Amino acid sequence: MTTKYTEDHEWITVDGDIATVGITHHAQDALGDVVFVDLPEVGKTFAQKDVAGVVESVKAAADVYMPVSGEVTEVNEALRNDPSLANSDPLGAGWFFKVKLSDASQLDALLDETAYAAFAA
Repeated sequence: MTTKYTEDHEWITVDGDIATVGITHHAQDALGDVVFVDLPEVGKTFAQKDVAGVVESVKAAADVYMPVSGEVTEVNEALRNDPSLANSDPLGAGWFFKVKLSDASQLDALLDETAYAAFAA
């Protein structure tokens, strides 16, 4: 599985035609303690860069953007119930939603880990 990153600090891991999306360590560090997440509806279709959700912390609120176009197939109910997972395990248990890709070529425009690390530095 390959993980890619956006300049808006989302990560996306692809397995076949299903991708898992969340926020990066950098994003959760900048936000501070996450207290609420607004996740998209399962079955809703988004274009790349559409706002798909919101994450709120004690410091700020931030939009979560769709890294690629597709249809939401699952949301992380555990995250809805315990938003602090976005802080404690942002690349694992703190994932936000899964999406069925409608255009896998959009992944090519995203950053790899090295490029994202340089961007976020």
